[in-house]
Amino acid sequence: MPVAADTPVNYTLRVGDHSLPLNELLGRQVEITFSGEIRCIHCNRKTSKSFSQGYCFPCFKRLAACDSCIMSPEKCHYHLGTCREPEWGETHCMTGHVVYLANSSGLKVGITRASQVPTRWVDQGAVAAVPMLRVATRYLAGLVEVACKQHVADRTNWRTMLKGEAPEIDLLAERGALLEKIAPELEQLSAEHGRETLEIADDPVWHLAYPVDTWPEKIKTHNLDKQPVATGVLQGIKGQYLMLDTGVINIRKYTAYNVRVRVLSE
Repeated sequence: MPVAADTPVNYTLRVGDHSLPLNELLGRQVEITFSGEIRCIHCNRKTSKSFSQGYCFPCFKRLAACDSCIMSPEKCHYHLGTCREPEWGETHCMTGHVVYLANSSGLKVGITRASQVPTRWVDQGAVAAVPMLRVATRYLAGLVEVACKQHVADRTNWRTMLKGEAPEIDLLAERGALLEKIAPELEQLSAEHGRETLEIADDPVWHLAYPVDTWPEKIKTHNLDKQPVATGVLQGIKGQYLMLDTGVINIRKYTAYNVRVRVLSE
């Protein structure tokens, strides 16, 4: 779902060639119907299963966007000359990245391309986030993240995130404390890669609000593979989830699915 970091975040749902403004549908009953057809988002091949959120199996095995280093950037092998798609690596990995702290279900560390701030934080449902370091490549960001993970989690508890239960966290204080803890690792990385490749950020905290009328008390999920029709009143949107009064649905999971969306009530 494309987003605009307004207050609250403004969501759009792309269905085929159409764009549906979702914030306007809060409080209305919607129906999402899966036709049973899945097509690869890269080659448009019909596939019985979606891999890596939208790809057919051949593309999943071939494309750099589906390589294991995407989930584990410290395993990037571009510098070894073995990248699946070197040109893709140049534009997506060998470019500026941000190592950040966020509060989505609690304190977490993460990385993103500099161009994806603050979209990445919205996708994770963060209520607040702050850049910690700016680095030259995705590989270097991954190495910094590995150092950070000795002290801070790198995962979001999506159920807690969807209940709106993130605790209050002083991200500026946490940033300072974590930078102090990983100072030896940062010094080593600077020596190995060049001091110009790492820059400590002093940005203020970003605060994000989401279009939610009612937070779910209990998290139930819609699975279009098992039940192809999901119907309910849209009560909120956070991260990449639609919150219906009948359950939540992870829209990103169904990126390659052919679906029809209908608004059933005014």
